[in-house]
Amino acid sequence: MEHSHGKHNKGKVSYLESPERRKQFSPEQLLQIVTFKETDTVLDFGAGTGYFSIPTAKTIKGNVYALDTDTAMLEIIKEKAVKEQLTNIVPVHGSLEALPLREDSINIIIASLVLHEIKPLAPVLQQMKHLLKKDGYLICLELEPKGSSKKAPRITLEGMEREMKEAGFKVKEKLFPAEALYMIIAKKEE
Repeated sequence: MEHSHGKHNKGKVSYLESPERRKQFSPEQLLQIVTFKETDTVLDFGAGTGYFSIPTAKTIKGNVYALDTDTAMLEIIKEKAVKEQLTNIVPVHGSLEALPLREDSINIIIASLVLHEIKPLAPVLQQMKHLLKKDGYLICLELEPKGSSKKAPRITLEGMEREMKEAGFKVKEKLFPAEALYMIIAKKEE
């Protein structure tokens, strides 16, 4: 059984690193939309292969916490960090509870193509809110469901916005950076 998991992983990794994905929405585009301060502390929630963690770590001096439940993904991030000589990437295995951080300690949380997998979502959004500093932002990237697709769990922009508001976030911006891809920038409400 081990073997087939590895195969699935390769598929996931090749998608996460694919030129199509880059063309659709590159980390550089994110860094143009969201202004990171040098001193920011960032959490890449569901970091995968470090698609956003690595470029972000290059632009800031603060730490980028790359959180993922998949150790294989974190190994890839570690290898990349070494190759790029980045010392401000902190790979963290597990859920938000595994973060070595206090409340009010993160400036920006990036959650790319991951929140739709979490059921129920409210507790995780609450935890994120606690981790964020007073003026902290949550940046969420998700695919807008097409029609009534039963294939994959997805969450609409409307649904995500509602969840965020209920968790105490104020939605500042809604963007469609690529076809079927939406981005919500939400601010922690005091």
